[in-house]
Amino acid sequence: MSRKALVGNVTAMLADADFLVSDRCAVRPKSFDVAARRGEDLLLVKVLGNVDAFDRATGAEMRRLGEYLSATPILVGMRTRDEDIKPGVVYFRHGVPAIHPDTLYDLLIEEVPPLIYAAPGGLYVNIDGDTVADERRERGWSLGRLAEELGVSRRTVAKYEDGMNASVEVAVELEDLFDRPFSDPVRVMEGAEEVREADPTPEPPEVDPDDEHVYGVLSRAGFAVHPTQRAPFTAVGEDEAEPRVEFTLLTGHSPFTRTAQKRAKLMGSLGRVTGTRAVYFTEGDDEPKEETVDGTAIVTMVELSRADDPERIRELIRERSDEPAEA
Repeated sequence: MSRKALVGNVTAMLADADFLVSDRCAVRPKSFDVAARRGEDLLLVKVLGNVDAFDRATGAEMRRLGEYLSATPILVGMRTRDEDIKPGVVYFRHGVPAIHPDTLYDLLIEEVPPLIYAAPGGLYVNIDGDTVADERRERGWSLGRLAEELGVSRRTVAKYEDGMNASVEVAVELEDLFDRPFSDPVRVMEGAEEVREADPTPEPPEVDPDDEHVYGVLSRAGFAVHPTQRAPFTAVGEDEAEPRVEFTLLTGHSPFTRTAQKRAKLMGSLGRVTGTRAVYFTEGDDEPKEETVDGTAIVTMVELSRADDPERIRELIRERSDEPAEA
């Protein structure tokens, strides 16, 4: 299956699961393909035939965006290295959960979360250690007795009961011994953080010198500005002056070319899905040729330089951009 067809299938699946899905990110750079929201669940989805094509820089960008936008980055693919991705198993690439389309279908349509995740050494499951301990004591078994039944050490059993995850083989043996499940689902919609081994959120990239003036003005207007590197927008601005209204911005900056127009349209779509406002700052004109492009505010750098009052900048963005949708 071609990547284009795979993206189309994943997008249709999200829509069937009652997600509001953004336009596809067809302009470069693009660290993700679509954003999708259902209620409070916001996903940033990257689709690749082979997930090994997902590089470290893109993983870092998606994880940062997940932090800024309260979203879950997720990678959907068919293959890894020389084998197919197994349905029902959560893999990881640079800290981002990676799953097969069938796993996504089960999760979103059937509402059946995966139980297994891949880590160095094999496949593992989350074990409910308290339930294991309760069952063992109810049978009057010692740690040593259960260890003998499982073919592991007494210390390993103690670790299972303290919350250490187990191999699939051990989980199956436990369930056969006690005739009940002990596995907890992998919470993919929360980033699978309970089983993900990754560093803290990566540091943001350096500010592009061409964007320094824009970011400086936004900072004075009360926004914490987070530059991006591979997103279809140049920065995310978090409102520090009015945090109660959650005035989060997706920003762009360039001359108002045809490409800029396409990017602004895409940003408007992403803004509606992510619950943010979008604003594109343009060079070369005193007044904008269009004040709004598909819900994205268009503000010229001349207008920005005239706006000595930070509140005027906010007013321009409010007047020309779509109101963020409620989750």
